[in-house]
Amino acid sequence: MRSFIAALLLGSALAIPAMAQVAKPTANLSAPVKSFGRVSYDARSLMIDGERKIIWGGEFHPFRLPSPDLWRDILQKMRASGFNTVALYFDWGYHSPKQGVYDFTGIRDIDRLLTMAEEEGLYVITRAGPYVNAELSRGGFPGWLVNQRARARTDDPDYLKAVDEWLDQINPIIARHQINAEKARKGGVILHQIENELALTTPAQRRYMDHLYAKARADGITVPIFHNDQGRNGYWTPESSTVEKVVTGPNDMYAFDGYPGGTCTVTGQPTRDVAAPDWGYYGTGGAKGGASASPDTPGFAAEFGGGWFDYWGSNGGYDCNAIQRGKRFQRVFYGTNLANGIGIQSFYMTYGGTSWGWLPGPVVFTSYDYGAAISEPRALREKAQEMKQLGGLIASVPDLAGMIPAGPVEISSPNIQIYHNKSPETDARFLMVTHKPSNGQTNDSFTFTADLPDGRYTVPMRLNGFDAKWLVAGVTLGGQRLVYSTSELQSAQRQDKGDLMLLYGRAGEPGETVLRYTSAPTVTVIEGEATSRFDAAKGDLKLSYRHQGRAIVRIEGGGRPPLTVILADEAEAVRYWRQGDMLIRGPDLVRHATVKGGTLALTGDTAIQSPLEIWAPGTIRSVTWNGGKIATRTTPSGSLAATQPLAGPAAIALPALTDWRMAKGSPEADPAFDDSNWQAIDKRSSASITARPDGQPNMGMDAYGFHDGDVWYRGRFTGTPDAKTLSLYYGAGGSGLVQAWIDGQFIGEAETPDGLPRPITTGTARFALPASAQSGEHILSVMVRNNGHNWDLDSDDFHKEARGLISASLEGGPSKRSFAVPIAWKIQGKRGGEMLADPVRGPANNGGLYGERMGWHLPGFDDKRWAKATVPATQAEAGTSWYRTSFDLAVPKGQDATIALSFGDATKPRSPVRYRVLMFVNGWNMGQFIAHVGPQRSFPIPEGILNHRGKNHVALAVTSDGQPGDALEAVRLVTLHSVKGGLPVQMVTAPNAPSDLKE
Repeated sequence: MRSFIAALLLGSALAIPAMAQVAKPTANLSAPVKSFGRVSYDARSLMIDGERKIIWGGEFHPFRLPSPDLWRDILQKMRASGFNTVALYFDWGYHSPKQGVYDFTGIRDIDRLLTMAEEEGLYVITRAGPYVNAELSRGGFPGWLVNQRARARTDDPDYLKAVDEWLDQINPIIARHQINAEKARKGGVILHQIENELALTTPAQRRYMDHLYAKARADGITVPIFHNDQGRNGYWTPESSTVEKVVTGPNDMYAFDGYPGGTCTVTGQPTRDVAAPDWGYYGTGGAKGGASASPDTPGFAAEFGGGWFDYWGSNGGYDCNAIQRGKRFQRVFYGTNLANGIGIQSFYMTYGGTSWGWLPGPVVFTSYDYGAAISEPRALREKAQEMKQLGGLIASVPDLAGMIPAGPVEISSPNIQIYHNKSPETDARFLMVTHKPSNGQTNDSFTFTADLPDGRYTVPMRLNGFDAKWLVAGVTLGGQRLVYSTSELQSAQRQDKGDLMLLYGRAGEPGETVLRYTSAPTVTVIEGEATSRFDAAKGDLKLSYRHQGRAIVRIEGGGRPPLTVILADEAEAVRYWRQGDMLIRGPDLVRHATVKGGTLALTGDTAIQSPLEIWAPGTIRSVTWNGGKIATRTTPSGSLAATQPLAGPAAIALPALTDWRMAKGSPEADPAFDDSNWQAIDKRSSASITARPDGQPNMGMDAYGFHDGDVWYRGRFTGTPDAKTLSLYYGAGGSGLVQAWIDGQFIGEAETPDGLPRPITTGTARFALPASAQSGEHILSVMVRNNGHNWDLDSDDFHKEARGLISASLEGGPSKRSFAVPIAWKIQGKRGGEMLADPVRGPANNGGLYGERMGWHLPGFDDKRWAKATVPATQAEAGTSWYRTSFDLAVPKGQDATIALSFGDATKPRSPVRYRVLMFVNGWNMGQFIAHVGPQRSFPIPEGILNHRGKNHVALAVTSDGQPGDALEAVRLVTLHSVKGGLPVQMVTAPNAPSDLKE
């Protein structure tokens, strides 16, 4: 069989004209089916209960949305936008502040999250690490692991012991939520990833992978197991792969990631310099060819670019990224994947969210919007509408799963290429029409001629600019036979004893659709314009029309059930929502459609006043929208239309932020400050990869249990003539900071560089000391802000690069020696270190600022004794000053909104003044604003953290160099997203006052 298929493909290749796509025998189409309970696969596709499926997934990180009720909001939006699968990373460090301590409650309740996904009818791909990367600090490793001398991502026994701690916790939760756990379960875990982008392939890594695989199986995970190969190296394919130069592993399936398509310019302009790659049937093959590295398993892109992350000091790239990998890109690139047999695709990200607190690694700032289909404020972008259309096609045509190359297509234009695939079971066809190369932007009219299941046809087409069209032909849809259409299919549904189709195209372009009948049917144009012609010899009914607004055609007789065809342009088509056997037009989101008795209950969102029209079974007698009864009338097309439009959201009145109070927040700089309870710096062992000068103490913050945020040092020395300069070597992550004082006098600050996609994360600083330092007793005070540990992407323990001070030298005097004057240091960071004072908010919420240690960030802190202050401020002292205020919100009930804190002029990526802010909203660290670095100026605060109907408290830790004007700019509330609808959201319960913190 395999040799026959290879010969068939080769023979086809010889006959295909030069402009057609040529398939290669990269997949073993005769590979046996491998079964894992209800989940199985062969070389062509994944199967659930024996039924072939296209897995159309998107990535969502629950740890980047610390309001669990809103997890359901994201899942519902994904489902409504055409996704059938959600991929979930789990951040080990998010759950474990200290070795042996784990938390899976509240904002870390993975059991609750997976239950939600099942309830929303989504398949789940779990990605539990141990290493995830995800632009997280330490790539998701816990802070305490930085102190382990064992090399990470190897089979070192100490590392494996730590890994097993984590897996003992997370694997059983995943196992409970597998689709295999219940025969009737409609959603749940179908695939499980055991490691991510493991780029080293030595025997130590192979033994490590063996351990992870065996551990997953021992913990009850029964679905297929995979690894995500960074950049298609052919690493960690199943043992069955015999492709030259692959590296095999214990995993069942091979998956890879890819982010092709180019990037935006630094000025925020999209580019189209890169064509979509062929990483499957039509590609070059081999170990680095994508799916071709594993011929016996289906094409699987565990991460395919749904956007890109942004870095400190950029000009702000997320809006551009949403276009770069947005509308049209999705059709071209995701469609090319599908044509290449990559039937499992997960788009990274689909909702990016917020790297709140100290979650972000050095390569990103607070926002992880990613330019994803769902924006950080939880709004559906234009690209989500296109994904809904593509997902609708996938849901409507099950035959698309498991297709293989079909043979020659003749094309009249050299500017066009067509991928032509077929289902071996039904002979249904998929024709992916795009430019040649696919990033071409010409406007072309052409024809293609193809042998389709119902005959040989020459089809007229247009393709304008950067675009692709996903066409199906020879498809049985309910009781209808679609011969071909130049329009794209968004939905096909059975209703009662008839059928409903929604077809769409580019505005103004002509379209034609051919349907097969045994005799001439009756065609009635109910709305708009369309013509029809019946070819009795073939049995073909051809509808001709122009995509302009909407036309509705009713077809009856001809030996088939009645059919209603909606012909729409794109702007019209995106207003439709597919819900089971119903089609709903109008609202900005339809979350659910539930039938009970004769009542159809719809839930969803409206961003403006909206019409409502429903195509539903005839048994529906009444309709509700978000619980309210809707009066309807029956239209000529058979739909139900609301007699009045659905209401949009009311305006939200946001209060001005006034009545500020302020307190100085760097008492550690005062020589009289009591540091008697601080830890003494000593020469304890270090696991850091950062070399420090020989004989010097271990000053790194991690060795003392402080892994996140700010850390303070105080050093005592006796002055000599050599004490002229303080030279510091420090680690601070991306756009990190060091500030220094002597005897309470500020002597300067330094920052690690910004404006670099891969930032330099350590630095040196030299500060001149006053002449008084050369005799007598003195106290140095140094604050280091750690903006994240590095990732371990290259499996080189890069996450163990030192943070905090690495060395400190007094020098510059007559001896010309460094470290000429001894210094006795102490250190203080986060309150409690690894023993969290606030385990509810968790390890990412706090660092070691004095105000944090004292609970000044908490809503219940009493600030009545603080001085009244004015914002914007005109001046600040060097160091940190705290500002607090409170305000009330009254968002109308039944309305969903995302409200943000915004600083200064939000139209510009940077300020002319230098300062930085840690913002705490109701005690939650919702991000860091660096005025002179940027680019983020507005910080969304999710409901549940923000009280939409009551009192809220804001605490701002403002750090400045004290220079004129380097002070807090205007701070205001802004609404980033508002709709009528949404879901009920409860406030996340957490410590309220300093007395609630653990000692």
